[in-house]
Parts: sequence; structure tokens; C-alpha cells
Amino acid sequence: MQVEGTARYLRVKEVAVRFAVSPSTVYRAVEAGELPSVRIGGSVRIPEQALAAFEAAAFGSALPGVA
Repeated sequence: MQVEGTARYLRVKEVAVRFAVSPSTVYRAVEAGELPSVRIGGSVRIPEQALAAFEAAAFGSALPGVA
């Protein structure tokens, strides 16, 4: 359950699936500082808002095929 106004954090695997890359590629982006992340209990999580900003920077404001 997500409370209104709270941030959502994605697992590395979820981000990897979203971009069709391996989890190690996501970890490299995190380690290089290209993708903001937080550690929660030893696990890496990517804030959904940071991922949206990363997508916009990497692919522009509109993705091909998306209205």
C-alpha cells in the first residue's frame, strides 16, 4: 500500500526490466553517479522520481512511440 505523497523506490531488478538491461548495468550507472539511488537495509533502491529525471535526460522529454 502506498500512502499519498510518499516516494516510491524501485529495486535494481525493476529498473533493469524497465530499460531491458541487466542489473549489473543499473549498478554501474548507480556507481558512476549517473543514476541517483539510496541504500535501504543494504539494498540499493532507485527513487521513482529520480528515474523519471534520468529517463528525460537520457531520452529527451518524449520517448519514441509515446504520445
